[in-house]
Amino acid sequence: MEKVIEMKGITKIFPGTIANDNVDFELLKGETHVLLGENGAGKTTLMNVLYGLYQPEKGKIFVKGREVKITNPNEAIKLGIGMVHQHFMLVHNFTVTENIVLGTEPRKGLKLDIAKARKDVKDIADKYGFNVDPDALIEDISVGQQQRVEILKALYRGAEILILDEPTAVLTPQEIEELGQIIKNLESEGKSVILITHKLKEVMSMSDRVTIIRRGKVTGSVKTRDTNIDELAELMVGRKVNLVVEKKEANIRGEILRIENLTATDHRGIKAVDDLSLTVNGGEILGIAGVDGNGQTELIEVLTGLRKAKNGKITLNGKDIYAKTPREVIDSGIGHIPEDRHKRGLVLKYSLYENSILGRHHKEPFNKKGVIDYKTVKEYCNHIIEEFDVRTPNADVSAASLSGGNQQKLIAAREIMKDPALIIAAQPTRGLDVGAIEYIHKRLVQERDKGKAVLLVSLELDEVLALSDRIAVMYDGKIVGVLDRKDANEQKLGILMAGGTLDEIEEGAEGIE
Repeated sequence: MEKVIEMKGITKIFPGTIANDNVDFELLKGETHVLLGENGAGKTTLMNVLYGLYQPEKGKIFVKGREVKITNPNEAIKLGIGMVHQHFMLVHNFTVTENIVLGTEPRKGLKLDIAKARKDVKDIADKYGFNVDPDALIEDISVGQQQRVEILKALYRGAEILILDEPTAVLTPQEIEELGQIIKNLESEGKSVILITHKLKEVMSMSDRVTIIRRGKVTGSVKTRDTNIDELAELMVGRKVNLVVEKKEANIRGEILRIENLTATDHRGIKAVDDLSLTVNGGEILGIAGVDGNGQTELIEVLTGLRKAKNGKITLNGKDIYAKTPREVIDSGIGHIPEDRHKRGLVLKYSLYENSILGRHHKEPFNKKGVIDYKTVKEYCNHIIEEFDVRTPNADVSAASLSGGNQQKLIAAREIMKDPALIIAAQPTRGLDVGAIEYIHKRLVQERDKGKAVLLVSLELDEVLALSDRIAVMYDGKIVGVLDRKDANEQKLGILMAGGTLDEIEEGAEGIE
């Protein structure tokens, strides 16, 4: 088959980091090729080189057999290369059509020929099976449809090669299936697709070939039909990984957390949590599923004292913790693994031992009469490093020097070692490789088995299904349904995540069992 892209010996260096180390990559006409690897492995950097956003220190790029220099995205587009970034670049108060033709508008005289633009957009959408309304405002359509608009933007500009960066990160299960069909339609028309991802299940369902990158180097390139999830995980991490969460039946204890009629607004003053009620018991993991932006972040911030609610009631072990400060929340018995480990979880320039006591730095045995006992703190941190397998030269190095996975282990260790009644784990494995994910999952299950309550908030539906004993789905600031794990599957949760109801699930139960 014809090679449409060939990258040879690509090396890209940032200060202190070799992001791509002599990387070879090729793409064939009409195939979907996955770039697989943990966050920070160098996948997106390699594609940013191909798209002209970065210039490599060395290496060559060939498009359809001809060596090219791609110094900016405009040159990439002229060569038929389009890229859909993880964070969409759309004007929210423009229509779908206006966004797609922006910068290349058809004109009638000096004016935009909106009728022709609309027809051109509809023709492309129909050809590839995109279900989008050309006249809808971007702010009024779902995230999945916004992604389709980004793909249509590239196709409108003549893209023959499409790069999709983490395309399923914010989609419902149904939208992921629809994306898979769109990719098949593109393949059938002779387009070539590069998917950047770390989700192994989607690799197997969507791709023809896989190239695995670890720490900037290619560790393997295989045909998807000749491999399996276990082999890919090992190539990603460098060792065998247990991908199944092992846990016994939950031993439910008494109620730990009760939330009643909670309402809160976001930073713009718009209602983000809407009359929400929920309980979490000791000895269980309650997972909250939902597409990003449906109030999960604001809910966590209210529970941890980082945001003031408008009204409602929150009790922990029967004690009122509504409107408490973050320190009072910690002291009441809540551990918090935050969704943004750099912003909320660590002081990056501090040492590991300083980070290990954040939240308890004012208490004994770490603080004696207002003075921190550094000998005790370092002994404690060394214990954490050993027990939680934090890979580091010593406790004196800065938190910034650790990998993302080891930073997350340090945060999880600190929060678990506080011996809280409730652990709030928000996106606890975001951006981690499968090895670090395996470890974090194991520790959360261990805490659940000790009788702790665990509130898991994750955008990864596989993670919610693997860990949870009950699953609540959050949509538009509300809990739209709570299911026992044994009654839940991707299809049912997907219906709720898209704004459906439990009644709709019951009505269509035969079709989705």
